[in-house]
Amino acid sequence: MPEAVSELNATGKRKTAIARVRLRMGSGNIRVNGRPVDEFFGRGTLRIVVQEPLEVTNSAGRYDIAASVCGGGPTGQAGALRHGIARALERLDPGLRPVLKRAGLLTRDPRKKERKKYGQKGARARYQFSKR
Repeated sequence: MPEAVSELNATGKRKTAIARVRLRMGSGNIRVNGRPVDEFFGRGTLRIVVQEPLEVTNSAGRYDIAASVCGGGPTGQAGALRHGIARALERLDPGLRPVLKRAGLLTRDPRKKERKKYGQKGARARYQFSKR
């Protein structure tokens, strides 16, 4: 970590969730909305998603991460946090960009919920058609 920078901020997004991430040198503690990551994300798969940028760059246990997450559900929040951590690591060390890019961690997932259309049951589902 550069000497002049004691703390780095980045923002990650997915669906309707937004994660603001603060990264600093430390012992690997990850806190989300003031709670440990294990307590905040109950499912193990979500914790794996959050840890992915650290695992890919071999920097697990090197940084303390404090994040505030709002909007969306658990999966969207975990994805937003992963995106934010990846962006913070890239700002910290631009040399990590190729590794993060290859893993697809810097790309914002553009998928969102499709809106319901008028005259239909849902986004794509139609009402049943009766010929006679």
